[in-house]
Amino acid sequence: MPSAPHPYPFAAADPGFAATPVAGLLESHDELIRRIRLCFGLDQAAFDRDVLALVRAYAAYVHLLPATPDNYFKAPGGLLQLGLEVAFYALQGTDAHIFSGQATISTRRLIEPRWRLATFIGGLCCELHRALGSLIVVDSAGNEWPGYLQPLSAWLADRRAERYFIRWRPNSTDALGLGLFALPYVVPAAVLQHLAEANATVVPHLLASVGGFPVYREPNVLDGLVRRSLALVVDRNLRASADRYGSPQFGSHLERHLIDAMRRLAATNPAWLPNRDRSRVWLARDGLFIVWPQAIADVQELLEADGMHGIPKSAETILELLVAAGAISPHEGSHPAWSIAPPGAKAMIDALKLATRELLWPSLDHLPAPLDTNLVAPAGSVSVAAPTRSTPKGQLSLIEESSDATITAPAEPQPPISAEPAVATPTPAAEPSPIALSAPMRLNPAVRAALADIVATMNPGADEPAACTVASGVFVPLDAFERRAVLPAVALRALADARMLVNAGSHGSQTLSRDFAGKPTVGLVLDARHVQELDPACFISSAGERGT
Repeated sequence: MPSAPHPYPFAAADPGFAATPVAGLLESHDELIRRIRLCFGLDQAAFDRDVLALVRAYAAYVHLLPATPDNYFKAPGGLLQLGLEVAFYALQGTDAHIFSGQATISTRRLIEPRWRLATFIGGLCCELHRALGSLIVVDSAGNEWPGYLQPLSAWLADRRAERYFIRWRPNSTDALGLGLFALPYVVPAAVLQHLAEANATVVPHLLASVGGFPVYREPNVLDGLVRRSLALVVDRNLRASADRYGSPQFGSHLERHLIDAMRRLAATNPAWLPNRDRSRVWLARDGLFIVWPQAIADVQELLEADGMHGIPKSAETILELLVAAGAISPHEGSHPAWSIAPPGAKAMIDALKLATRELLWPSLDHLPAPLDTNLVAPAGSVSVAAPTRSTPKGQLSLIEESSDATITAPAEPQPPISAEPAVATPTPAAEPSPIALSAPMRLNPAVRAALADIVATMNPGADEPAACTVASGVFVPLDAFERRAVLPAVALRALADARMLVNAGSHGSQTLSRDFAGKPTVGLVLDARHVQELDPACFISSAGERGT
């Protein structure tokens, strides 16, 4: 009687992976583990108890699994090597950051070690989701590893397996949230309780980083360090692998960072609030669109501010990566951009159609309501293009459209030939450049986006200016940041660190109180050098100001 087909067939020549003990897995990483201990500054006993136990638990869970089938860290043990390297570099990055800057010195001394340990754990487990979502592990009898129930090493020991085999899931996508289900096998509840003592932020920021979702109302410094370290480690591994194994597909590790950047912009940047005037994002019955190329420019700027390595400078290159990853639904034709007609726009604009709205809003709690209309123009519509003109960065470039989009505009009649000399037509004066923010790249991206939106309200025609000029610069009320989902304390610190403020109040204070919109208002004064196209005559002496 013929035997039933194997449920998970693998090649007869596939040697599989040896069921190596955990101690043997870590032997080849002794030097890196030694450097991690030096970076923590702990004695051997404390390091073994607080840190090495986590490393052993991580090694027990991922064992010799590769990180990818044919790209970075694809060799046996690649996932373990990747986690250790990212954890080490993320831990090193904590030396240059103060996590609890608003706390007292005694509180900071208590919490900072917890931030360092949490950042190390975030780096160690940043790709833990791959063990559950990217591959299937089976023993020689075809029994599948239940990754949600126990670590791989424990399963191998229970089955007394000497070798195991893997099968990569076809068309699998990165699902970072799966890492949260495996996290308890690496980080015991007692460690999470230790991290949560005397604070309510360390554990939420750690879980947000491992699960790949944003933290609202404040930047996640821990996740920024982990993301930066991951990009560095992957980039270095790809360069090394090109010399050893040929030419891996460069750029394939960037898609998740591009999507993550778009999600962060959608969560924190006022210009990415959907279906608003001059918004980067439009959601309607026929899909989710982001304005091209301004939205991609925002993504590049955010990732460059994060210190990401290997981000393409060309928007077209980023577009190709997103199309290849299936994140963009391209339009038929030579260019994947769509022409859409947002409500209130004077003309058609170019936009990219995202494959699903969940790319920007993975949580149903924050899913906005779509417009009850279609944005894509019907087939056969015609628009009259005006001469191209340069558009300031951050503003939409609109094309003049015919009053009836379904009627083709007739050709203009030629003027009659006249013997009289032609009269020169006066050239219309160039439109003045708009008032805009000019901030250094090191400024916090969320603060930059909020401040740019505030400064833009000072342009003529704005409904309600959110700032005004004073004798020493531009007065910005603190509540203007709150209305844009940025904590005033975060904005004040970020602007002070970037040296963009004027010491406007008494005794060197960086805030002052003055009348604004008819009532006393506390705010800060932005140095006029960081606001473009302001008329010097605007800086009039201001009375009634007092330091706070």
